[in-house]
Amino acid sequence: MPTVEACEAAQTCWFTCRAAVLGGQTWSDGPLLWAREGDEQNLMFPQRIPADAVARGVERARETGVRTIGAWLGTDVDTSALAAAGFERGWEPWWMTAPVADVGAPGEPGAPVDPRIELQQDTVDYTGEYAAYRDTLKMTRVRPQRSWYAAAYDDRRGRDGSDNHGSRRFAGRAWSHLNGDTAGVFDMEVWPAFQRRGLGTGLLRAVVAAAAEAGADNAVLNATPEGKMLYESCGFRQIGVGITWWLHLDQRQ
Repeated sequence: MPTVEACEAAQTCWFTCRAAVLGGQTWSDGPLLWAREGDEQNLMFPQRIPADAVARGVERARETGVRTIGAWLGTDVDTSALAAAGFERGWEPWWMTAPVADVGAPGEPGAPVDPRIELQQDTVDYTGEYAAYRDTLKMTRVRPQRSWYAAAYDDRRGRDGSDNHGSRRFAGRAWSHLNGDTAGVFDMEVWPAFQRRGLGTGLLRAVVAAAAEAGADNAVLNATPEGKMLYESCGFRQIGVGITWWLHLDQRQ
């Protein structure tokens, strides 16, 4: 069974691989490992946090147009340097894990394929202010494949009363990313109008199954209180907790 350290390693691999594929950067400064993609920069699970290295990281973020800096940590790390730099304590990742065989992935007995879920390597679902998200699907086209993206669709009336006049509606998404024999599940969301229809379960099973076919034995994720019940129903159990800290930069300064 994976440890909290394996969950942290999967999260780190996700951020650093995204940066490598999507035009970002990763770099080390003493004990600090940073990953930047677009206007976000993340500090990945340091064991100690020197104040001078934090200051250099923040300055580099300002110089490159970053708007948000996140720090992902274990609960036993001294965060005084982050607080002194203006970071504020944020939400707690609830680390959860499950053997892929327990997730009830498509193709397993008792878990039929959900026709509303599609694995994709490109998409036209994102438009307007969200159009840039399409570029993230480059992750699925790296070979050998280590990242999988699933989209959910629903052809019923939304809970908000919206009607699609007989055509399917884009209702949610999820990712998995393979790190060794561990599949991390990321960015899983079902839009509010389409929740409680089984789409979250379908998304989770689809991306875990795809990673399992590529060699994953276990799946890990970080949950919020809202999502924990869904994950538990699919075989996940909580094994630990982390903490995040955040700094929001005003680039006008």
